[in-house]
Amino acid sequence: MRRLLNPTVLVISAILLVVYGYVAWRLGTTSEVRWALTLPFVAIWLVPVVYWVFERESTSWLDDVLHAVAYLCMGWVSFLIVLTAARDVLLGATSLFAATAAAYGVVSAFSEPWVFVGAFAALGIGAVSALRGPSVRHVDIPIEGLDARLANLRIALISDLHVGPIIGARYVRRVVRLANALAPDLIALTGDIVDGSVARLAQDVAPLADLRPMDKAYLVLGNHDYYSGAAPWTAQFRSMGLRVLLNEHVVIERGGARFLIGGVTDPAARRSDSSQGPRPDRAAAPAEGPMFRLLLAHNPGLAPAAAKAGFDLQLSGHTHAGQFFPWTLAVRLVHANHAAGLSREGRMWVYVSAGTGSWGPPVRFGTEPELTLIRLVPAA
Repeated sequence: MRRLLNPTVLVISAILLVVYGYVAWRLGTTSEVRWALTLPFVAIWLVPVVYWVFERESTSWLDDVLHAVAYLCMGWVSFLIVLTAARDVLLGATSLFAATAAAYGVVSAFSEPWVFVGAFAALGIGAVSALRGPSVRHVDIPIEGLDARLANLRIALISDLHVGPIIGARYVRRVVRLANALAPDLIALTGDIVDGSVARLAQDVAPLADLRPMDKAYLVLGNHDYYSGAAPWTAQFRSMGLRVLLNEHVVIERGGARFLIGGVTDPAARRSDSSQGPRPDRAAAPAEGPMFRLLLAHNPGLAPAAAKAGFDLQLSGHTHAGQFFPWTLAVRLVHANHAAGLSREGRMWVYVSAGTGSWGPPVRFGTEPELTLIRLVPAA
């Protein structure tokens, strides 16, 4: 009982009750509809409470099914809220003037079932967009003072796969095939690769060992990797041949030109050890001398510190570009200039992937999962 009084549980419960109250008030014209509406809200409530707060480990296919149902309900309810609010705005607008009285009557009488239909349609379209896998996005980034020998350096960026209850080995194999077909010079994996333990997901993640060139594949951990067990996953990734960078750097040579790749921990690392937070200044290794510096940092919020440390380009993920409306707007409010795509932090470029997979609701609406091929080009 005391766990149910956990602040997180209370906040989640309060939010869901308010949202349910609004939807049931506006759409629950019968007791049957109101009772039916409770089911998706209960499903949504179960996952954060049972698995996050009560710390239950996913160990069976039933756990995966419950997660999948809850996440689909999250997506459906999100679209339902948006469409319900849109219906209310339309009702309000048509009720203001006598000339629109007939329109108000039509909207009031016939729009309610279409809100439900529209939410299901949006969920279906969004799920297809998310689960069919990433498309390749080509991005050229002009670098001032780039050594001519580094021109056209190609970097395959994989971020936010979120291998777990919904995304499994088949999806990962598809990503690996796409990445290898691009014949990149480097592969950057910028975190949130997993949602679950090594014991549960090792086989689903295993196809990443087939990335080529494996000796040029570098990985940093994201917040979900820390939630899933940073130490065992770091060991697992390294056993697969991936180079995990924890506030570290490596210097690479290409055609006689040297450049540096740095990688930092995620701010989530501080939850278990306050001394393990991200240190772009350490990863920049100023003692290595002047050269092109690339930073892998899961959270784009580290851009100011990375620019100060002297990096030329930061590759990140984390935001998923919001995945679907209205979260696409929320992400831009929270992450401002570095919500998605290419932006600048002072003289440093920042590229934020929209995510190669999806988290929570397997839904994309207004965004799409991406495998990014970045090419460095000299600035004009």
